[in-house]
Amino acid sequence: MTQNTQQLLVLVAVISLGTILTRALPFILFPKNKKIPGFINYLGDVIPYAAIGLLVVYCLKDVSVLAAPYGIPEAIAVACVVLLHVWKKSTLLSIGAGTVVYMLLVQFVFA
Repeated sequence: MTQNTQQLLVLVAVISLGTILTRALPFILFPKNKKIPGFINYLGDVIPYAAIGLLVVYCLKDVSVLAAPYGIPEAIAVACVVLLHVWKKSTLLSIGAGTVVYMLLVQFVFA
């Protein structure tokens, strides 16, 4: 599907407006002088853990422990992520290193 210049400008404007609105909305709804509702604080505490749990389930949903390589690369990568995170307390380092370990395993060891 091709779009003309006017349609592309409208598309960029709508996407920009949506981005600006989502960035500004929390500051509009909850200014500094207004107390944040308890359920918003609760969501801020639990959603990061729920999102990480969801990502773990999504990443491991198609792993077969009944066929070669029996989920071994995934288990090693998960262990790498957990150990690095417990040791260094760096989310970026642990996820990045776990990804590199997994890719190296599936490309060179379990190919």
